[in-house]
Amino acid sequence: MSNNLTDLLEIKHPIIQAPMFLVSNVDMVTEAMKSGIAGCIPALNFRTLDELRLAAKALKKAKVKGGAFGFNLIVNKSNVKCKSQLEVICEEGCDFIITSLGSPEETIRKAHKVGIKVFCDVVDLKFAKKVENLGADAIIAVNNQAGGHRGNISPKDLITELVEHCNIPIISAGGVGCKADVEKMISYGAAGVSVGSPFIASNEAQVTDEYKQACVDYGAEDIVMTERISGTPCTVINTPYVKKIGTKATWIENLLNKNRKLKKWVKMIRFSIGMNATKNAATKATYKTVWVAGPSIEHTSKILPTRSIVKRLTE
Repeated sequence: MSNNLTDLLEIKHPIIQAPMFLVSNVDMVTEAMKSGIAGCIPALNFRTLDELRLAAKALKKAKVKGGAFGFNLIVNKSNVKCKSQLEVICEEGCDFIITSLGSPEETIRKAHKVGIKVFCDVVDLKFAKKVENLGADAIIAVNNQAGGHRGNISPKDLITELVEHCNIPIISAGGVGCKADVEKMISYGAAGVSVGSPFIASNEAQVTDEYKQACVDYGAEDIVMTERISGTPCTVINTPYVKKIGTKATWIENLLNKNRKLKKWVKMIRFSIGMNATKNAATKATYKTVWVAGPSIEHTSKILPTRSIVKRLTE
């Protein structure tokens, strides 16, 4: 297997437009493919299976030589639609699936039967070896510069450790906002990079202009970790509202999380409430601005078309 993302997905540049909850859409990925990179959309961005199926059909029709597209699947119990989403994706086809937050075993088995590659999010060597042994085609190494649910290890340390101990390509996720960052990750041994936050401030993103402008106005030093969205630490822009509500879980949430019988249900409820709050902030005019982003917004100086953002990463 070639240790190069361009060969793995037959794309022009070794870049994946990362899947972002609420942000990624068919128009963004279409423009990404036209610009010579791969694009990925969370299956959860589609309310119904029919919408997911239509998106897959539209992306197959829009695909051009030098581009690729895929879907992201949350593969733990919090996503009750996982099996049906996987079934639709395998029926319609795509170039790759990125799995997150759970065991990818079933996804790898079913996707490989229909010729779809599977890349798996990991945050350390332990999980990297697990997914490699399950047959993953590549590893998405989520470092401590990623947006959303990030890892705890620096890009250099994580990439070099995984490259040394794993035999499949390592794709670095986090901390990339310009071409120099892409080159830096590849110099550490990465086969390519996964880039998300810079594309929030794109013309094609279907979020509010306020969210996009926040990615222009704020920078790396304004990114903080919060436990108030999904129950799992997540990076957000430190807006006045975030400062007001704080970033730590409440005492009652901490108490309930210690109860073995209630922990799973509390986490599911917390996740549901947090995702609804994030959706409202991203898609409506609201003072409750909880905007997910990573420190790579540091390089975002204006709202641009997707193709212009790709140029910044490649030229």
